[in-house]
Amino acid sequence: MHEIKMNRKKDKGFESPRPFKLTHQVVCINNINFQRKSVIGYVELTIFPTVVNLNRIKLNSKQCRIYRVRVNDLEAPFIYNDPTLEVCHHESKQRNLNYFSSAYTAAVSAVDPDAGHGELVIKVPSELWKQGDEMNVLKVYIEFSLDQPKGGLHFVVPDVEGSMAERGAHVFSFGYQNSTRFWFPCVDSYSELCTWKLEFTVDASMVAVSCGDLVETVYTHDMRKKTFHYVLPIPTAAPNISLSVGPFEILVDPYMHEVTHFCLPQLLPLLKHSMSYLHEIFEFYEEILTCRYPYSCFKTVFVDEAYVQVSSYASMSIFSTNLLHSAMIIDQTPLTRRCLAQALAQQFFGCFISRMSWADEWVLKGISGYIYGLYLKKTFGVNQYRHWIKEELDKMVEYELKMGGVLLHPTFGGGKDKDNPTPHLHFSIKHPHTLSWKYYKMFQCKAHLVMRLIENRISMEFMLQVFNKLLSLASTASSQKYQSHMWSQMLVSTHSFLKSISNVSGKDIGPLIKQWVDQSAVVKFFGSFAFNRKRNVLELEIRQDYTSSGTQKYVGPIKVTVQELDGSFNHTLQIEENSLKHDIPCHSKSRRNKKKKIPLMNGEEVDMDLSAMDADSPLLWIRIDPDMSILRKVEFEQADFMWQYQLRYERDVVAQEESILALEKFPTPASRLALTDILEQDQCFYKVRQGACFCLAKIANSMMSTWTGPPAMKSLFTRMFCCKSCPNIVKTNNFISFQSYFLQKTMPVAMAQLRDIQNLCPKDVLNFILDLIKYNDNRKNKFSDNYYRAELIDALTNSLTPAISISNEVRTVDNLNGDVRLILEEITRFLNMEKLLPSYRNTITVSCLRAIRMLQKNGHIPSDPSLFKSYAEYGHFVDVRVAALEAVVDYTRIDRSSVELQWLLNMVQNDPAHYIRHKILSMLGKNPPFTKAAESPLCNEALVDQLWKLMNSGTSHDWRLRCDAVNLYYTLFGLTRPSCLPLPELGLVLNLKEKKAVLNPTIKPEQGPGTTEITGNTMGVHIPVMGFTSSLDEGLIAMETVSSVSMSSGVAPLPQGLKRKLDSGVGPLGSSPPEPGQFNTMEEDEIDMESPHDSQAFIHHHLNILERPSTPGKEPPVVDQAVLSLPVTPLPSFSKESTSSSKHSTDHHHHHHHEHKKKKKKKHKHKHKHKHDSKDKDKERDSHAFSNSPASGRSMRSPSMSD
Repeated sequence: MHEIKMNRKKDKGFESPRPFKLTHQVVCINNINFQRKSVIGYVELTIFPTVVNLNRIKLNSKQCRIYRVRVNDLEAPFIYNDPTLEVCHHESKQRNLNYFSSAYTAAVSAVDPDAGHGELVIKVPSELWKQGDEMNVLKVYIEFSLDQPKGGLHFVVPDVEGSMAERGAHVFSFGYQNSTRFWFPCVDSYSELCTWKLEFTVDASMVAVSCGDLVETVYTHDMRKKTFHYVLPIPTAAPNISLSVGPFEILVDPYMHEVTHFCLPQLLPLLKHSMSYLHEIFEFYEEILTCRYPYSCFKTVFVDEAYVQVSSYASMSIFSTNLLHSAMIIDQTPLTRRCLAQALAQQFFGCFISRMSWADEWVLKGISGYIYGLYLKKTFGVNQYRHWIKEELDKMVEYELKMGGVLLHPTFGGGKDKDNPTPHLHFSIKHPHTLSWKYYKMFQCKAHLVMRLIENRISMEFMLQVFNKLLSLASTASSQKYQSHMWSQMLVSTHSFLKSISNVSGKDIGPLIKQWVDQSAVVKFFGSFAFNRKRNVLELEIRQDYTSSGTQKYVGPIKVTVQELDGSFNHTLQIEENSLKHDIPCHSKSRRNKKKKIPLMNGEEVDMDLSAMDADSPLLWIRIDPDMSILRKVEFEQADFMWQYQLRYERDVVAQEESILALEKFPTPASRLALTDILEQDQCFYKVRQGACFCLAKIANSMMSTWTGPPAMKSLFTRMFCCKSCPNIVKTNNFISFQSYFLQKTMPVAMAQLRDIQNLCPKDVLNFILDLIKYNDNRKNKFSDNYYRAELIDALTNSLTPAISISNEVRTVDNLNGDVRLILEEITRFLNMEKLLPSYRNTITVSCLRAIRMLQKNGHIPSDPSLFKSYAEYGHFVDVRVAALEAVVDYTRIDRSSVELQWLLNMVQNDPAHYIRHKILSMLGKNPPFTKAAESPLCNEALVDQLWKLMNSGTSHDWRLRCDAVNLYYTLFGLTRPSCLPLPELGLVLNLKEKKAVLNPTIKPEQGPGTTEITGNTMGVHIPVMGFTSSLDEGLIAMETVSSVSMSSGVAPLPQGLKRKLDSGVGPLGSSPPEPGQFNTMEEDEIDMESPHDSQAFIHHHLNILERPSTPGKEPPVVDQAVLSLPVTPLPSFSKESTSSSKHSTDHHHHHHHEHKKKKKKKHKHKHKHKHDSKDKDKERDSHAFSNSPASGRSMRSPSMSD
């Protein structure tokens, strides 16, 4: 990862890891077949070599079948190797996660475009090498196809009658981080920018939406198809290119004609309403950034079965169709607007401005998240904004304390300890593709919070100036020609961002960056105080916990706000190395005789009833770090009356939410009164009032014996929402005031948590909720009440308590408890109504499923997963499926059901919807069927093998899913060998955590037939065998040595001397040295690329091999390695240039795509036909470097073969 180190040094602009620069790319897809789910097309990359004699071009390509490669019209041989298809070779008996993680990181590094690697290595024909001197341009043309892609492109083909367009069949690109290589060959890096020409030929009834400007659409002669031509003149990275094809309805934005919206058939009215607001978001961003939107057009496409709710690409965003809503829907509206705002923020920072390396990702995510926050503040108000910041901070702090820290700017450098900056995690953070999804979400969260901290330090005005500077530099660069070498100005790096800040603001934010960006962890404060009456001083004690996981020590300023009788005062304290106590002088002598109004923070003056407070002290309440200007968790102790005053009179929503949380510990009549007062205050922020409802229910339950009057909130609800004349009948719904709508929805749910002395839900509360359902009337309401009705069902669910079982009687519906029977009847009625008149997003079905699961868990009805399994089937609405799956996951854990676990894992492997697969694994991780701590009948060898296979090869098409599988494996088995496995016959020699090999200098690989030792001394150069993982981490992958009797394998890094020799190009043709992860440097005399070959026989022979399983020990006959994925029908393109003779074949491996689909498990090993004299040995080690390691998808051992 040298370029990351480089960014930290003097910024010399961007240095590419590749020996060439990409300037332009054409992508042409001339056939999309929805029946077969296949795509055929070609790409053409225009490349400027930056070295003399460029002889290898490495590109990224996954799961594409490649038919031919031409460089400047000459056929070019190529090798294709994707080590991530199978991380650890299937014969390996390794089952510990440490081993997998290091192998997986090595595999990802081996094809990482940011280090100049790729899955596809193209050999430039020697005729073109001379051109290196004149630095002529090379055009690389690649024909490829995709058949039933498992990642990168998602086909949605509804199983109904009619043509594809009538069925609403569509396809769209998706992926997490840089995943464009899944659907066409490219340089899949955020730092390699070029201009684009995109052409898509589709059925005449379909529309193709892609990046850039639509120049023209041309019909074919028969009018059955048309071709969409897009041009993107702004230099853009391949990961920001996308495609969506379907029978879309098209809406040109009425306010901004350069904006176009696309949705699936019949959803146009919803699209019109949902998008009616977009222009205001545009105006907001353009105004604060004082910069025009960077592209000439913007497209929004709404698709079904989306991978995530929002994915942003250059000049277009793909959204989930579930975000669309009508004017009658309340709850979805703010969520959809927030998604649109996120998408637009990422157009500026993320698509238009890209990043130099993965270590700079935090800058883009931080800026886009930060300006999105400014939009929230303007649209939804300061209360909503502060509530959101608190929510994000709490979420992130909780994650860091649990998992041990999120690192925003990982630098991977020389020192041994630097290798893994996050040893507490069970995955590597070197690449986005090895991160857990939750970690990545928290990473984005932390990034925008840190931007806010920078804003606190340098002011918002300067912050926006910095963004404007970045955008204007980029926009100048984007209009330049490639030759100007200015495109790198469109890439942001941590260094350039910080430099820009110090230039604009003149402030040094070094310490802040060191604390929150260059290291992980948060701060944990404990505060308490005493008032010293003699000195009229507040003695504040602030302690820190910096020893627990995920915590760090904070030294620096902290703000404390003290509300006294005379007003609110801010103090800034310095937290030193070991100072705990701070003295703060108080202003007001305690003077309660003079009846005076008390000034608050916001200048308001209010009357307070001071009878509750301590007679000796003038303090009303104290707050530590009220502006959340440290990433911290604060636990502060103050008296109950102080929390009550804070709740009633502090005008900041964060303070009110904190006091609500604190009051749960003080169940007194005074707390009850404070909470009830808040509920009645219309001026109070609705989320605070919703919180007060639940707090009040908890307090009421603690005060059960002393509670007087009707159940909590009942009289208030009656007063607000019921008829004056008949208090048990609710008024007809009118949700015109959203404030009271949210309160009306929440109160019954909170009331249902009330319990009486017998720990049952009070009869009158249950009847009250049943009456709300019974008399609910939405006829005169202009808004839908589906969310409200769903919450009433949630209320019924909350009222359930465990059944009292009478000695072994069988549960049937006949002997149900009367109340439960009423609940069950309501739920059944709702579910049946839903079948006839489904509610928006099926909210009611979702609540009913949750209710049924609660009835089962409380023992009222027999526990049975079959209902949930039927609702979880493909075809139901996604929210319904998730709710049903959640119930099945829960059932699996409680009933320890291996049948259900199997059913869930099958779904993970086979379900068409990517989001559902991801959801199942993350729900299993959250609510695991067992954990590494406890014994369980579910934990057995078969399950270990199944999950290992899932993460090793079963999820290679979807980075997110693979990381989910790793997470689940970690939750169930931990980092080391799962406890349920039998011990291996031979103890493991490698202690992976310590990165030391126990046997030195000889590594014995895991036991296997005929394993021999590898000794360091085969070539007359002594190779010290270093720590196993460290060599993998560096991406230096195994070499093979061949002794005259047997072939043995092991792992050893290249000795320095040899590496230098290779660098100077000693090979027969002065070819470049093998780089980490590259297969080899094909020597001319080993691989005869030119000799003619009978391609027919060759293909036939090749297909034969595919049919036969290869068993370890019995090698299949030699298959030549230069031929790649062969199409099923022989193509003329296999002419003499691309095939080659099998006279001298070496131990090379190329996975072929179709081969990988049919038989994941096949690998071919080739025999060696070399005389073993020393010259050959040298060559042999040259060609085997890197061919036998976890990263190249082969096992750590190969059977020994006598020649």
